[in-house]
Amino acid sequence: MKMPRWLLRGLLGKRLPITSGVINVPYLTNPITIIRDHNGIPHIKAQDDRDAWYGIGFCQGQDRAFQLEVMLRIARGSLSELLGPAGIKIDRFSRQIGFARNAEDQINALDPEMHANTTSFAKGISDGVQLGIPRVPHEFAILRARPTPYTITDVIASAKLQAFVLASNWDIEIARYQILVEDGPDAVKALDPAYAEWHPVSKPAGSPQGPIMDRLVDDISALREAVGYVGGSNNWALAPEKTSTGRPLLSNDPHLRPTLPAHWYLAHITTPKWSVAGATFVGGPGFPAGHNGTAGWGVTAGMVDTTDLFIEQLSPDGTSVRQDDNFIPCEIKDEVIRIRGRKDLVERVLITPRGPIIGTSSHKNAGITAFSLKATWLDSMPIKGIATIHKARSFSEFQSLCDDWPLSSLNMVYADTSGSIGWQLVGTVPVRKSGWGTIPKPGWEKDADWEHSHVPHDQMPYLNNSPSGIVATANNSPTKEGDGPYLGIDWLDGYRISRIFETLGEHDDWDIQNTMTFLQDVKSMPWEEIREILLTTPVDQQYAREALDLLATWDGQIGVDSAPATVFELFMAEITRTIAKTKAPNSADWSMGKSSNIAKPYTILVARRTGHTIRLLKEQPTGWFDEGWNTVIQKALVETIRILRIRYGNDHKNWAWGDVRKLILRHPFGERKMFSHIFNRGPFPLGGDANTISQAAAPLDNPTGNPLSIPSMRMVIDIGKWENSRFSIPGGQSGNPMSPHYDDLLPLWIRGEGVAIPWNRESVLQEMKSNLKLLPA
Repeated sequence: MKMPRWLLRGLLGKRLPITSGVINVPYLTNPITIIRDHNGIPHIKAQDDRDAWYGIGFCQGQDRAFQLEVMLRIARGSLSELLGPAGIKIDRFSRQIGFARNAEDQINALDPEMHANTTSFAKGISDGVQLGIPRVPHEFAILRARPTPYTITDVIASAKLQAFVLASNWDIEIARYQILVEDGPDAVKALDPAYAEWHPVSKPAGSPQGPIMDRLVDDISALREAVGYVGGSNNWALAPEKTSTGRPLLSNDPHLRPTLPAHWYLAHITTPKWSVAGATFVGGPGFPAGHNGTAGWGVTAGMVDTTDLFIEQLSPDGTSVRQDDNFIPCEIKDEVIRIRGRKDLVERVLITPRGPIIGTSSHKNAGITAFSLKATWLDSMPIKGIATIHKARSFSEFQSLCDDWPLSSLNMVYADTSGSIGWQLVGTVPVRKSGWGTIPKPGWEKDADWEHSHVPHDQMPYLNNSPSGIVATANNSPTKEGDGPYLGIDWLDGYRISRIFETLGEHDDWDIQNTMTFLQDVKSMPWEEIREILLTTPVDQQYAREALDLLATWDGQIGVDSAPATVFELFMAEITRTIAKTKAPNSADWSMGKSSNIAKPYTILVARRTGHTIRLLKEQPTGWFDEGWNTVIQKALVETIRILRIRYGNDHKNWAWGDVRKLILRHPFGERKMFSHIFNRGPFPLGGDANTISQAAAPLDNPTGNPLSIPSMRMVIDIGKWENSRFSIPGGQSGNPMSPHYDDLLPLWIRGEGVAIPWNRESVLQEMKSNLKLLPA
């Protein structure tokens, strides 16, 4: 044990949860048994649904108390009460959007069963923290704070918070808008690969600029930094004829920010009527990825455009917004934000007919223009979907259960023991009265808003039993443009989905092992596209020749030992920056996926710039550079080698990608130097980039910086032989750095391996490490 961890243990002790014996809890109607295996995975046996969800909440509360506390406080807008002034920006923005306020309205739309299960889950979290841990976790002790009891409102508010983070389009609307304002419509068309000619580019009169825009970006930055960023994700299912066993095979690896503890929590629940094993998302009652003994499923971000920004003009008294040629009153909420060590702050929230005004303190900016936010996940609608799919026994049942899901847009793949495979795009999609939702538009204009109805579930794209024997998604466009309802334009580049279909189609002998290996794939498809173009570019400078000599022998693998991979990554960042600055000198940073005045947030334009740059390098259109494309390419190659020599010396052995770019898994407390060795893990060499199967996207302004997203969970399910399946998370089940389960699964994740979740009762008992009984008090 390293010295800082030893000192923390000496001062505060281990503070481990109670995992053996008996705990009397007042909420239960029947006993619950919680067996934990050697990996810290709980196997929960309950008599009904309510107790089952209580049990998983109890376990999450025991193992992830501080992670849940932070999530609760961000969703409530009460982080300042815990952290002091450092949380004010996040709290203001959270109160403006109204995650918790909106969740209270949502409760009334839940059916009795969903209400009871969600309430039980929340109560389980509270009791897991209060009764399942003898002493509060280390983070609370250091902050001299007590855990906050969870409620059903907090569970729903946290789900809405995640829907906000997963929404693919709202931050790109801001980026497009800023490019438009600062560099004009030609810059938008030139630099936005998804912005087609038929989208509007005229700048609306009275547009928010300057401080208003800066404040909005600053607030979004703070929230996204606290919650995390969303990268790509992969999932696929293979029909029996594509596997060596004659059974379907299903794979999934969602990509999220590298954090400790992990976003996911592995678990197994058994009741008399149903069972499920897989990955729960911390803070939520449901298994977005897993199996139930008949079917398996996995999840990726759907990237559907479910969110729009509107430009609002406030009245002189700051309480109304313009509608046509008049002003109509807004709903006003005065939110009290308590700040540790400071006087309370009152945030006045204005709610327009379209949605809440965000990014500005409305009562201080009367008569200005501002932005309002409208989203399907802010509407009060029934919620089932991901919380109920564990009961599906066929693809048609699976589709039906996915119907009521107004939160995050998701791609769900499916496979079952009958040999069926399928894919369903899940989520509630708006129907716009006019326009395409690609850029903020004036809210006061006629037909600026949405229709009251949404895209019907039966019109959402799906695929059942593909003739190729493969269904797969990777945040790509779900349909060809013009087919079906309008779903948006902001998909990620198609390199990962192309690699998936290409590789899966090459073999008919897929099994657990070679699928786990493929999830580690770091083949660069962009390099395959521009290899000949780049290597045949005439150069006459030494550094440029050096770069091309290295690339000439490269196999395109962005592996940890590859120096040419480093050259390629830095070259792509440099040439992309040059292209952006040429067409948008004032807003180049926005087009590269970040704001012009702060380091974050990063939009998905980070991951989509590569395809646009590759297209330009292949086409080399005229009118971009007076000096010509060859000269610009050579300059980028020279600058790449110059940077590498300055930073890492002249020896190419020191330029290996895994030495130049490493991974650090960060805990919120790890941002403080004195705690970094206790709570963080790393650095570790990591291969891949934004467009490889093994995701490791980096910001374009710092391509060797810590990855923005990584595989936050890996899962491969052998349909029908459930205990062959493998699961992996970057860390462990526990959020306690003194627990052996804080990082025990991390070495397996690094090697591309995983653990089994015992399924039948005999296997569970054989792997039992501890046995806890929860009894009704």
